[in-house]
Parts: sequence; structure tokens; C-alpha cells
Amino acid sequence: MTDREKFGEALESLEEVLIETELEVDAREETREEVRRNLIVRALRIAAGSVVCLVGLFLIPLPGPGMLVLAAGLAILSRDVPFAHRLLANVRARIPENEHGEISRPILIGGLVLSTATVCFSLWWWLLR
Repeated sequence: MTDREKFGEALESLEEVLIETELEVDAREETREEVRRNLIVRALRIAAGSVVCLVGLFLIPLPGPGMLVLAAGLAILSRDVPFAHRLLANVRARIPENEHGEISRPILIGGLVLSTATVCFSLWWWLLR
């Protein structure tokens, strides 16, 4: 048996265990296919939220809306990861807001424009100089 076949069998057994656990714990899905689809969506959501959080962490010291991007990543993660909801409350407290509790439009637009210009200039400098 090759390593690839062993990995495939291990992945299938992991999937079976996850599906069985989800069927026992959560009664939202009725069929195994619904559970499988929900697990895939959840895994993709966690991966996307993690990537957005990492980009936000990199943008914090750089010019750009690092805290906003980090908050967006934590908002994506908070549906599936319990600690992300608590972290999101801490990050939201650090984002400047107007009197209505909304993020100021000039701060949002300025941060996005500045970060886009910085990334474009960096790519130009790295690729075309």
C-alpha cells in the first residue's frame, strides 16, 4: 500500500468520524450529504477567515486598514470559532467610530486607498524597477 493510498484511507476515516460526530451533536442536518456539505463549507469559512486575519495582521504595521481587515477576518471566523467572537469585540473597540457607532467613511476610504496605493507601488518597485 502506497503512502497516497494510506493518506486517502486516513482522510476517509476522518471524514466518517466527523460526520458521525456531527450527526450525534448537531440535529440541524438530516442526511449524511447535508452534514458533509456543511463540514466542507465550515472548513472553507475557517480557512478564508484565517487568511483574512493574517492579511489584517500584516497590514497593522503597514499603512492601511489593518484593524478593519482583522475585524473582517474575525467576523468570518466567529461563526465557527468561539474565541474569535471575543477577539472581535476587542478589535472593534479599537476601531475609530463616529457618534452612531459606525466606522467613519473618510477613515475607511482613506485606509483602503492608502493600502491599495502602497501595495501597487510595492509591486511596481519589486517587479518593474
